[in-house]
Amino acid sequence: MLKPRHSKRQELLNLIRTRMLPTVRPSDSARTPRHALRALGLWCALLPGAMAQDACSAAAAWPLWEQFTQRFMQDDGRVIDYTTAQQHSTSEGQSYAMFFALVARDRARFDKLWAWSITNLAGGDIGARLPAWQWGRKADGSWGVVDANSASDANLWFAYALAEAGRVWHEPRYTAQARTLLAQVAVQEVADLPGLGPTLLPASKGFALRGPDSRTWRLNPSYLPVPLLRAFEKIDPQGPWKAVGTSFQRVLEGTTPKGFAADWVAYQVPEGATRGAFVTDSEKGDIGSYDAIRTYLWAGMTPRNDPLAAPMMKSLRGLEAILARTGALPESVNTASGEAKGAAPFGFYAAMLPYLETAAAPGPRVQAQRQRVEQELARVLAERATATQQPPYYDIVLSLFGMGWADRRYRFTRTG
Repeated sequence: MLKPRHSKRQELLNLIRTRMLPTVRPSDSARTPRHALRALGLWCALLPGAMAQDACSAAAAWPLWEQFTQRFMQDDGRVIDYTTAQQHSTSEGQSYAMFFALVARDRARFDKLWAWSITNLAGGDIGARLPAWQWGRKADGSWGVVDANSASDANLWFAYALAEAGRVWHEPRYTAQARTLLAQVAVQEVADLPGLGPTLLPASKGFALRGPDSRTWRLNPSYLPVPLLRAFEKIDPQGPWKAVGTSFQRVLEGTTPKGFAADWVAYQVPEGATRGAFVTDSEKGDIGSYDAIRTYLWAGMTPRNDPLAAPMMKSLRGLEAILARTGALPESVNTASGEAKGAAPFGFYAAMLPYLETAAAPGPRVQAQRQRVEQELARVLAERATATQQPPYYDIVLSLFGMGWADRRYRFTRTG
């Protein structure tokens, strides 16, 4: 006995909603029209009309992304962190949101995010300057660029999102802009450090310090997701990206004596020396916390067959060990002593989901962390936003990254 068509249709939708059918991933190949269809879900195109529309909509739906846009994104494409005094927008926030829009196949918002970023952070010309990292309410009450310095992590995410958007949506303009941006990063934000080689600096200026008898560079390990470098090696084969990855491995191995990533580290070279040593950052100290959690996130998202995957996971084993021993994550860790303090917000648990899966942590431990994130997300998103009470922006951003990866909404390949 044949089932009615509507029953078959509902069964298919149920399969999609429980993730038994594939979803779009930026890493899928789309070199030809046939491959492009596969990258965007070839199975959608093979279904009858109404069923295809319902099925593809169900596959593309990402409730957390929709919540994010409702809470933090204006109609013009500006992402706002209301928890800051300036109610600021950052290049980091704009670039992250562009990646999420790409994963969600939300081209309309992707276009708005990038257009706002060019106009307000890059003075209307992405070829002339790197985006400013901070825009918001200035001291005199006006609105505009608060700090014109760049942020290299945001520029990497901008470039990656643009390159993938150009490929997936067949938009040459985005591909060209990605290459333009990468060329500027290579010149302005990558420095050849003695003993390390080409190294990503946090910004175009302000992080290379010269003392009376030494030179010191301040570095941020969380600024560098290895999968993005792999993509850049293909986009810009003459660029420094492979060497930047090698330098990053040296930074991580040289600054994690107890298995913990630091928010900030420093590399000091005596005058006339050909190599230097890692020292405590003079401003932030040996603390790993809100910046460092992303280092574990990026490591977990790196494919296991990447040459840097195993060294990264080994260097960062400390936080997983605390979680296995106590069932909880700390808010901060002293990377020199291993002393842990405070209770981590739920975004930290979301950020650790890729790391735990890649490290083959026991299933019950992973599931416990996932449930914690889901419960906290449900709680904070159920609360009514007011002028003085907003959902925790950074925790939700980390959840989009971590939960999106865990749900296989995106994965990176060996080539980015």
